[in-house]
Amino acid sequence: MSIRVLLADDHKIIRQGIRSILEKESGFEVVAEAETGRMAVQLAGKLLPDVVLMEISMPEMNGIEATRRIIAEISGVRVLALSMQYDRQFVVEELNAGARGYLMKDCTSEELVEAVRTVATDEMYLSSKISRLIVKDYMQNVPDSFSPKPSILTFRELEVLKLIGDGKNTKEIASALAISIKTVESHRQKIMQKLKLYSIAELTKYAVREGLTPLQQ
Repeated sequence: MSIRVLLADDHKIIRQGIRSILEKESGFEVVAEAETGRMAVQLAGKLLPDVVLMEISMPEMNGIEATRRIIAEISGVRVLALSMQYDRQFVVEELNAGARGYLMKDCTSEELVEAVRTVATDEMYLSSKISRLIVKDYMQNVPDSFSPKPSILTFRELEVLKLIGDGKNTKEIASALAISIKTVESHRQKIMQKLKLYSIAELTKYAVREGLTPLQQ
């Protein structure tokens, strides 16, 4: 079945460009376009898209508030931020609002397609630039008492955690370790339970702090 996408951006030319990219690919259907945050919430509730591509800066209601309302009020709809906003506060607030990913508008069409497909499966997708921003923010504010240590994980779990920290999605991890996607998901759930961390962003921060993956500059 096609991935049903709602485009939310106040610039018509941007919406047209994104629509053109997605409709050239198989497996996508752009169900509607919204030029305000309020309209995005209304259309999401009416059409129930799989993914809402959300600009942060929009009139009437900004993308962060629109994301918060969509996630709180509409079950099964994922939000992927696609914005020029690179400010740490905007990124963190959008992810805290419930977005499953954050992508910059200077990304390639290939990355856009990959990000939408990833978020549609309820996986997290962060562009490399956004991942570095989040990790740097975390490293500046990490509490001294942060625990537990990764030694409670098995060797395979450490491998999976390292690849998560490297920004790999489930499919890429499965390929790298020559295991099934279901096995990767099982390892990830065990890692989350052992570390008491419940999001990909938290696991990424943990992997960097514990030296399992390098912090890029």
